[in-house]
Amino acid sequence: MTTDLAKHDPAAPEPIVPDALELEGESRIEGRTPLQLAWAKLRRDKVAMVSLVVIAIIIILALAAPLVASLVGHGPDDQYRQAGLTPAGLPKPPTGQFIMGTDDLGRDLFVRIIYGSRISLLVGVLSTLIAVAVGVVIGIVAGYFGGIVDTVLARLIDTVLSIPFLLAAIAIVSISGPSLTVTVIVIAFFSWSSVARIVRGQVLSIREREYVEAARSLGASDRRIMFVDILPNVLAPVIVYTTLLIPISIVSEATLSFLGLGVPPPTATWGGMLDGSLNYYRVAYWYLLFPGLALLITTLAFNLFGDGVRDAFDPRSDRLFATESETEDEKK
Repeated sequence: MTTDLAKHDPAAPEPIVPDALELEGESRIEGRTPLQLAWAKLRRDKVAMVSLVVIAIIIILALAAPLVASLVGHGPDDQYRQAGLTPAGLPKPPTGQFIMGTDDLGRDLFVRIIYGSRISLLVGVLSTLIAVAVGVVIGIVAGYFGGIVDTVLARLIDTVLSIPFLLAAIAIVSISGPSLTVTVIVIAFFSWSSVARIVRGQVLSIREREYVEAARSLGASDRRIMFVDILPNVLAPVIVYTTLLIPISIVSEATLSFLGLGVPPPTATWGGMLDGSLNYYRVAYWYLLFPGLALLITTLAFNLFGDGVRDAFDPRSDRLFATESETEDEKK
């Protein structure tokens, strides 16, 4: 009887429920994914953020190239033989009518540089995506299956890496002829092997992990294990290498265009402008300066942003910073 009264005693304390431990107005602590952690760290990198803003501006200008041309009133291929050339037939320096001067045919250099950014970004991004897709698939297959499959694919990767890029590109373009499609394919063909080597090295260690063995013991297929269990764990180095491969592809396209092996004229390309300026750089510095600056700023922005992404995805950097701060605190 006493026990029953105690149970129903209004003065008795109420039982503590786990949910009641959470204070009112206090938010729960939720875990963050590796991508969220990397983005949080990347936002603290001022150089990477400035580079990202520069990249965004370049992309916006490339997309708005027709609008820019209409505002300026000059098309990328419009030739102004009288207004755009000096009486001696030389390129005209920067003026109010031509912001960055003209080229040897009297075309507006500013408009052509804006249009050239479209080709550079298109070739750089498209060839990189193709190279990454092919490299990831071959790297995962080689690292997961091992044995004779790994041996054959690894030797294929080494063979592609050993082929000189320029000599092979000259031979291929000489046979097929220069075009945008050929440029993308050539750059992608010589870029996938480096991605495959990185992914293969990661998969060789990941395939021995416990969760892979557990998925295999539960009857999961090889395709599911490779692309559901293993692929998400190699995305970090793939993302980092992708950001660093885009500027390499942009420079490769400019190199091919400079040699006359890229996108054929009259399409505006930065490499083609640099090639055309060789005969005029002594008397028309702007013809060489502005396309070169556009190429330099773009590749530098991508490289700096890629360095920031690499640091953000590298967990060792946090431990290094923590160790350095602890050492400084001990010294104080």
